[in-house]
Amino acid sequence: MSNKDTFLMAHLMRRAGFGASLGEIKELVKNGYDETVDHMLDDEPNIPVSEYMIRRYQPDYGAALGSTTNGANWMYRMIWSDHPLREKVALFWHGIFATGYAKLANGKVLHDQIKMLLKNGMGNYENLLLELSKDPAMIIWLDNCESHKGSINENYGRELLELFSMGTGNYTEEDIKEASRAFTGWTIANTDYMTLKCQRDSVWPYGRLSMHFEYDPDDHDDGEKTFLGQTGNYNGEDIIKIICEQKATARFISRHMYSFFVADEAPVPEWPYKEPNNPEAIEQLSKVYFESGYNIKEMLRFLFKSDFFKSEEVWNKRVKSPVELVVGTLRLTKEFNRPDREQYFTSLNTQYMGQWLMSPPSVEGWHWGVEWLDSGTLVERVNFSSSNLGDQKNSGVVNLIENIKSSLNFPLESEQLVDKSLEQLGALKTSNNTRSILIDYADSNLDSRDSISNETIAGLLKFVGAMPEYQRA
Repeated sequence: MSNKDTFLMAHLMRRAGFGASLGEIKELVKNGYDETVDHMLDDEPNIPVSEYMIRRYQPDYGAALGSTTNGANWMYRMIWSDHPLREKVALFWHGIFATGYAKLANGKVLHDQIKMLLKNGMGNYENLLLELSKDPAMIIWLDNCESHKGSINENYGRELLELFSMGTGNYTEEDIKEASRAFTGWTIANTDYMTLKCQRDSVWPYGRLSMHFEYDPDDHDDGEKTFLGQTGNYNGEDIIKIICEQKATARFISRHMYSFFVADEAPVPEWPYKEPNNPEAIEQLSKVYFESGYNIKEMLRFLFKSDFFKSEEVWNKRVKSPVELVVGTLRLTKEFNRPDREQYFTSLNTQYMGQWLMSPPSVEGWHWGVEWLDSGTLVERVNFSSSNLGDQKNSGVVNLIENIKSSLNFPLESEQLVDKSLEQLGALKTSNNTRSILIDYADSNLDSRDSISNETIAGLLKFVGAMPEYQRA
């Protein structure tokens, strides 16, 4: 087992999941890189998180009133799932199909949307867009329940083209109108049809209900429509089919995929004016999109096995989102072995860092990359990772310390202590400058070359949590 194999597998686990311990990485290296990719993509979870267990400790899980508990529960799934790629892909889509509590005021429909993304996120893209178009949270979020025959609301038609599939510059205003006409009649049940408004609540005192999709043929505009140069009596399914046939759609999804899993791209609004970081990679992914029949899983399989993904040039080139940082840290520290109330308060840390699950700031979602970092959020990030990695009350930290101690040779050199600590934190690779800083720190905190205390190792782990490389994936 070479160091290169270990570092490459660590890179894969940071991108296809939320990181892994050294022991987990070594086991995966034994299985082989390509086999690990295939396993993550093709196998179902062996130990799904039990909803019965969740409801025992979080009785408001799945409740309609709020979103915070549902977001905390999703984070719990990310931490403990033995299939983190599915959760990561759902997070990927959640950032694109941005839908939030501020307008919906119903946590249950948001919770159901995430379940839909978990189920369909690695399948056929045409089917995913179809499920999205029928999703009650999206129907309310973009007002499609207020779009009627003879009186269209263009919000969903516009964002379907601009933010969910093709990107600005690949369609006209007339295409937006025609798409919106095609989606009339796509609404939700539990609405007040007398006022033709989206009613988020049922009639009190019964409280909020779990809304569901309903197609109203009497409210659908079944007239002839011309969309992207094609003409017919189109319904929503036809619009999605035409969208998925476009080269612009293939490039748009490929660039999103590259930005999330390979290296940070510019924010989406800048894409019409900025070339991709790696145009060749985008073209290769676009080719797989068409050859596989719009299959997201096969695009990911190609991506993870590609030379551009494996290249050391893209290692540590993505700033971790707050969710990635918090979940990755908690997978190492193992602070929660079951859902509990305290986990909710821990999950709030992502909000302090600028990312509130199920509550994106706008229809654009979050701007990723360096925009996660400012003077306020950086302090929150460093404080969280440092304090949790240095806390010896956490069982995962105790294991990290014991593994580091058992791997050391005496008399002890600071370089060895630093390298072994970086290994245990998921084969973390640093710049020469960062490594020198860590060695200087270790030198100044070693009392003896013949022994080492748990407190000294915990202090070094805490210091690593503040390093730039730990804040990147």
